[in-house]
Amino acid sequence: MPSQYPPDPSQPPATSPASAADWLAIAQRLQALAQAGLAYNPPVFDAERYEEIHALSLQMMSNLSGHSVPTFEGLFAVESGYPTPKVDVRAVLFRGTDEVLLVQEKIDGGRWSLPGGWADVGCTPFEVAVKEVREETGLEAEAVRLLALWDKKKHPHPPQPWYIYKAIVLCRAVSGELQLDTVETSGGRWVPRAELPQLDLSTDRVTLSQLEQLFDFAEQPDLPTLCD
Repeated sequence: MPSQYPPDPSQPPATSPASAADWLAIAQRLQALAQAGLAYNPPVFDAERYEEIHALSLQMMSNLSGHSVPTFEGLFAVESGYPTPKVDVRAVLFRGTDEVLLVQEKIDGGRWSLPGGWADVGCTPFEVAVKEVREETGLEAEAVRLLALWDKKKHPHPPQPWYIYKAIVLCRAVSGELQLDTVETSGGRWVPRAELPQLDLSTDRVTLSQLEQLFDFAEQPDLPTLCD
């Protein structure tokens, strides 16, 4: 039987319509393809096509987010060479098996997160984790092991223009006193596991489901590293 055209409006679509997250993933991929193409000194006409693909990807991001195209042009202006994921390093410090150290992010309205930030060129992941603990809590720490390497798109974070991996490093406090105010944070404390669902989390940085997973390591420190 020939297919019906136009589609019968009384019948459900064969597939679900793409979500905003789906379109963002497409825009991210287009931007990455354009950047990769331009990284290898293409012929002039190919370069023009890559530039157009880049412009279209930024327009898609603008339409999805409500932010202007120049905003995204600024974000990607310094990106060159073959594109790779950005890396966010987060430090996990437990006190016993029932408390985790969280900080309030000034840049996110005082919402709660694990200490951390972008990986720094010239620093190992462990060095980044220790540095972030010192800067955001005042505590001196030592890195113990990698607990998780997560692909941000696999978790319920709000959308972002970049493609991001999250490295979660278990740390142990060795000295110092917890500071209630730093350049980047407006507070910090040891939070009981039972209190996590009531906290206003900085979900761009860490989600409740991720914290719940990480607490498994507080009780069973020899569990294998999580990786998406």
